[in-house]
Amino acid sequence: MTEIQIRKGEPVDRALKRLKTRLEMDGILEEVRRLRAHETPKERTKRKARAAAKRGKIRYRFTLPKTAAATEAPVSAA
Repeated sequence: MTEIQIRKGEPVDRALKRLKTRLEMDGILEEVRRLRAHETPKERTKRKARAAAKRGKIRYRFTLPKTAAATEAPVSAA
């Protein structure tokens, strides 16, 4: 269960924003939206394909070789 601690003197709207951010990061809001209405098999396939593409994009971003950027010579403006 997701929860946040309300800090002393913190406005309620700020605490709600932190809660909403936490729920979004945990994927709870997405799941609630998904379960709110019936999802056809085609919509399910598209959702899973989008999620896989997003995961692949993140994996690719963090597995790029670091040497490619280091081998390029800096261009001087002179």
